[in-house]
Amino acid sequence: MNKLILFLEEKVSPVAQKIGGQRHMLAVRKGIISTLPLTLVGSFFVIFLNFPIPSIAEKLAPYLPILDIPYRFTVGILALYATFGIATSLAKSYKLDTLTAGIVAVMSFIVTSIKPVRLFEEVAKTTVQTEVVPVGRYLNIANLGAQSLFGAIVTAIISVEIYRFMKEKNITIKMPEGVPPEVSNSFVALMPAATNLILFWVIRHMLGFDINATLSNLLMPLQSFLAGNSLFGGLVTVFLICFFWILGIHGPAIMGPVIRPFWETSIAENMDAFANNTPATQMPNIFTEMFLQWFVWIGGAGATLALVCLFLRSKSAYLKELGKIGFLPGLFNINEPIIFGAPIVMNPTLAIPFVLSPLVMTVIAYIATITHLIPMTVSRTVFTVPSPIGAMMVTNWHIIAAILVVVNFFVSLVIYYPFFKVFEKQQLISEEGE
Repeated sequence: MNKLILFLEEKVSPVAQKIGGQRHMLAVRKGIISTLPLTLVGSFFVIFLNFPIPSIAEKLAPYLPILDIPYRFTVGILALYATFGIATSLAKSYKLDTLTAGIVAVMSFIVTSIKPVRLFEEVAKTTVQTEVVPVGRYLNIANLGAQSLFGAIVTAIISVEIYRFMKEKNITIKMPEGVPPEVSNSFVALMPAATNLILFWVIRHMLGFDINATLSNLLMPLQSFLAGNSLFGGLVTVFLICFFWILGIHGPAIMGPVIRPFWETSIAENMDAFANNTPATQMPNIFTEMFLQWFVWIGGAGATLALVCLFLRSKSAYLKELGKIGFLPGLFNINEPIIFGAPIVMNPTLAIPFVLSPLVMTVIAYIATITHLIPMTVSRTVFTVPSPIGAMMVTNWHIIAAILVVVNFFVSLVIYYPFFKVFEKQQLISEEGE
């Protein structure tokens, strides 16, 4: 075991840290996370679109088209907002003008998202409008949603890299000294903006290559595996996040650039299906981020709220004090005090239940979902909501979801208990020696 820990510390940890700190990976993570306020707000309107109380739902029915607008222009065009966030984050790391970089990236993404046809068939079907819509005057907002998120990532990175390259090679228009910075920056970005526009215009409309659709089709199997309905894929995700935490590395920070685009797409697909009156038990995806957040990460990654409760009744003065410190944050799913205070990091005794407990809880929640004991997740909320309440909120206020959280908590308590007793004994010996 000591050799394994030494190997992980010397070989695996530095590589993981390097990957997590890579410039483009950081930009993707920050850019997507920046859209979180919008998706949270949009989630509330999804609930209104499918209110669980029939009498209130009947009264809301005449207003559904209006209530749908906030959802469509938050979650519905998530990729557009992510493009700006990723581009500005990457530009900041290069010390470029972030506002200009973000605007240029958004322009590039929109150019790739325009449908190059002369007639909008959907409009013709749903309205009395029959005139031909010229090319470039129709933008389907469905193309700006989460399904185009990977296209947004690629477009944002390419546009910023073009901007950086042309500025470094002085392929820009320089203004005389004394010109206000905002004006000067605009002219510096003129050539990069033109280059981006022409490049993506040629790719999409001259060559007919759809970046968004191609990337979505290529990555769809991976999304289905990690953030779809595959139990094995869900277990792999849970294991890797816990594994990196054991190394002392923020698990979601490492996995975020890889898994978060899939998570965002999966929950957006569920929210869209639910907004279109699909039953909550028939959503496209089980393993959304919200599924893991509320049914697995009870108290934080590793389901450590159970361990905190065990610490509270410990004979060890240190563990008991740590339990008091970690209890309130744990209720709100913040567990860094426990991960680094116990510590769980590089601790073979606590590392085993830290990984095992979430894996077992994932299987239990998966079985409860496929048997329709609980609905799938149809909205999202902030991670600091206490787990039973959060679980109800994201499953359209289903009471059994809250009960499942309680069941999983006691499962984790049982799994942690024998390892806690071993660790407590070690701690007591250490305290007696002191």
